[in-house]
Amino acid sequence: MDQRVRPAPHEIRRARADNPKTRERDLAAELGISEAELVAAHCGDGVVRVEPRVNDLLTGLKAVGEVMALTRNESAVHEKIGVYDKVVTGNHNAMVLGENIDLRIFPKVWAHGFAVEKRDGGDIRRSLQFFDAAGEAVHKVHLRPASNLYAYQKLVAELESPNQESTVAVSEGGFADETEASDASADVDDLRDRWSRLTDVHQFFGMLKTLKLDRRQALRMVGQDYAWRLDNDAVSAMFHHAAEGEMPIMCFVGNRGCIQIHSGPITSIKPMGPWINVLDETFHLHLRTDHIQEVWAVRKPTKDGHVTSLEAYGADGKMIIQFFGQRREGESEREDWRFLAENLPRIPSPTAA
Repeated sequence: MDQRVRPAPHEIRRARADNPKTRERDLAAELGISEAELVAAHCGDGVVRVEPRVNDLLTGLKAVGEVMALTRNESAVHEKIGVYDKVVTGNHNAMVLGENIDLRIFPKVWAHGFAVEKRDGGDIRRSLQFFDAAGEAVHKVHLRPASNLYAYQKLVAELESPNQESTVAVSEGGFADETEASDASADVDDLRDRWSRLTDVHQFFGMLKTLKLDRRQALRMVGQDYAWRLDNDAVSAMFHHAAEGEMPIMCFVGNRGCIQIHSGPITSIKPMGPWINVLDETFHLHLRTDHIQEVWAVRKPTKDGHVTSLEAYGADGKMIIQFFGQRREGESEREDWRFLAENLPRIPSPTAA
């Protein structure tokens, strides 16, 4: 956020009333505030501030039944309909491992929470919305007609905060980058050796942290036997090939506080302007293809053989979205996914400095 004087809560509410069709994220940007500040301004008017006690939230959501889980970043919105089932709580990492709702959560990032009611004609739309310290959305839960309203109201009452003020303090700087990048000290041979000895994809982040590399630096350095650049249209091409071949994939969209995963086939692909949309029964994805600056195919060794991911990055160097062929622990990679990933249109990979 910049240093301009922020509008008062009553000015925010007036702007919301004057622009009822504008999406919250877009209106907040127009006002020069965070989305959390926009929501907080309505406390007492359809909004109740709740404490972001992630473990209590996750265990309480199962009784609410069918809901829509939404996780997004600047360039992709990932929506899944299902139940918060198979919850694994934790203070540093929490997980939901249900058939449809599959989440990896980092509770320390969750700073602000709200229960929101919005009138839509004769209906009331209800949601739980959570934000990080900078006021950026990390995760939202939207009720559906089949949701258990009593269980939802009970959960909101349990999480309700004693602080119901209509302003919220947000940090200016957000968070530091995940890794302190410094390729001056990174050795290509060391990187390749460590990469070749990976036995699980989850070891990748630890390797980057040890070497003080960010993901794209590592991809540029490691060599084309492990990572190669693809044409920026490769993501759209992958969607269409996967849909035509009824190929089950895994689709990851995340931010600092939450990663949301779809596993299964995709069928209904609908481009609309810069957006490519997946509009399936229990999975919706909205991806800004014009935000994609680089696409990489990445090959990582595992104890089950190497696996191949497709990774799209934005202008800020952060990952927008990531794909794998659907697989379970102990299974080798799908041959159809590997063939697709290895035959998408390539462009020459930058030479490492």
